[in-house]
Amino acid sequence: MARTTVRVGTRGSRLALIQTELTLEKLRPAHPDVDFEVVTVTTQGDANQTAPLAGMGLGVFVKEIERRLETGAIDLAVHSLKDMPTVLPDGMAIGAVLERADPRDVLVSHLGKTLHDFPADKRIGTSSPRRHAQIAERRPDLEIVPIRGNVDTRLRKAAGEECDGTIVAAAGLLRMDLAHVITEYLSPEEFVPPPGQGAMAVEIRADDQRTIELVKVADDAGTAAAVAAERSFLEALGGGCQVPVGAYSEADGSDANILRLTVFMAAPDGSSAYRASVVGAASDTTGLAATAWERLREQGASELLG
Repeated sequence: MARTTVRVGTRGSRLALIQTELTLEKLRPAHPDVDFEVVTVTTQGDANQTAPLAGMGLGVFVKEIERRLETGAIDLAVHSLKDMPTVLPDGMAIGAVLERADPRDVLVSHLGKTLHDFPADKRIGTSSPRRHAQIAERRPDLEIVPIRGNVDTRLRKAAGEECDGTIVAAAGLLRMDLAHVITEYLSPEEFVPPPGQGAMAVEIRADDQRTIELVKVADDAGTAAAVAAERSFLEALGGGCQVPVGAYSEADGSDANILRLTVFMAAPDGSSAYRASVVGAASDTTGLAATAWERLREQGASELLG
């Protein structure tokens, strides 16, 4: 049987390459006649390590990869789902969502202190408006400083070089075998992660039936439903919402057909923050997200959108 080559686009960071390999570990056994060629792409977010992410617009870690997918230079792309805008470019689709790793944020600090016990005269670094708001909400006495860079760079900066700790995604550290650096796991119901955190998505051309069939073996239905609810909440706010937002969904108890969706919105300085948790059918993620947004509106959260 003739072998075929499938080109897989990804960012070139250590974590991105690990995540791509984890994806290929799902695909290779099902397609022994396929050679998967990894193609690394430098995105805008990778090239500019100094500008605040919030000011760089949507899709700064995916646009360049999507352009290569559109032109046929690659056949599929592996992304961290949280980096993907809720509305994809015309002709693009998500072909598979892999089983999610730990969705939580974690605190990493050389001080060995929890967020609650962090000394008031110390600094925590983050480039995320959502993390900034949730830190400031709990600990307005801390200095929050901006830091950018890949995981290794941020850990170095948080070891006292620029700050005394940082908040990062647990999934990235765990995939990089860095669990030992974690000081504290933060509850996803209280310190609400962004939509899709911990999940990887395979993006394809919507009309490429061969690749659609090739990647579907990697799809995890439970994760796909949960992240669909999270992304639907963000889309209900307009998709490009620039206020700090979080959303986390999981099966409610042992019934995979029922989801619990926890959502968060706040002022950038954490001075006002809103949370809601709703339960509904996994088959109606759009309705579940709409109900969650209505709960926040009842609390007054719509004032944050201006």
